[in-house]
Amino acid sequence: MAASSLLALIDDIASVLDDVALLTKVATKKTAGVLGDDLALNAQQVTGVSADRELPVVWAVARGSLKNKAILVPAALAISAFAPWAVTPLLMVGGAFLCYEGFEKLAHKFLHDKAEDEARRAELARAVADPALDLVAFEQDKIKGAVRTDFILSAEIIAITLGTVAESPFITQVSVLVGIALLMTVGVYGLVAAIVKLDDGGLYLSRQPGGGAWGRFQRGLGAGILRAAPWLMKGLSIAGTAAMFLVGGGILTHGIPVLHHALEAIVARVAAFAGGVGGVLQALLPSVLDGVLGIVAGALVLAGTSLVRRIMGRAKEGATPASR
Repeated sequence: MAASSLLALIDDIASVLDDVALLTKVATKKTAGVLGDDLALNAQQVTGVSADRELPVVWAVARGSLKNKAILVPAALAISAFAPWAVTPLLMVGGAFLCYEGFEKLAHKFLHDKAEDEARRAELARAVADPALDLVAFEQDKIKGAVRTDFILSAEIIAITLGTVAESPFITQVSVLVGIALLMTVGVYGLVAAIVKLDDGGLYLSRQPGGGAWGRFQRGLGAGILRAAPWLMKGLSIAGTAAMFLVGGGILTHGIPVLHHALEAIVARVAAFAGGVGGVLQALLPSVLDGVLGIVAGALVLAGTSLVRRIMGRAKEGATPASR
């Protein structure tokens, strides 16, 4: 009897672990958009910090990220336990925010002059070079700004993960949420640390002495890393933005049953009409439609928030003379 109970317990544990592994994998895929954006944003956050202080700043932001998740994970579990009806609306808000953030990046790229961005970067470089600058205060401002950004992105990650495990047992929810929180923190900030030190590694290799083949190889590799580092940052930003539309659009699509069924019908008709390549289209088209929906949703949310800001600004201007 005891042996059969032990075997049953082991089987239950194995089943829970299997569920945790599967759901963690699914949640990781769904949070890919936030992950790419998180990498790019946090790598940019330490721009301007002196080279010997980059890793301490990244470590400080990583600690802040863990504190953020220590708040968000219990809050998510409480919502799942006491207000499960709120999971889908929160997930929809997170998806809409992803689409908004992605479209805001596109709007900034096309509506702002490149010279304006370069002037802002030059101004930052001059400020850092100013001997009168309080570097400790500058670092603290950088860290606080990065932790605030991380809180928003971590909330998106936790909300998406919660939507994935909402119907699972409580122990599975805890395991997956904690696992994703730790995995994302270690993964993001480990990669951020590697990215921000990439140019230092390239510079070190490019200065290696020696006239032999090994010395030339090291210098060539270092020069290649220095040339590739800016493109890596740009590639991360582009991939992150695209994934935000795909993930955010997918969340909105699945959260609106009528829209979800309509898109499924469109995909089925297109696949049937395409004949031999129907299978390929049936696999790719849902993601394309999710991305298109994400772009449209982001445009609508950005237009709405811009209108609200404009109305509030005018109301504030109209109230100022009266207050005087």
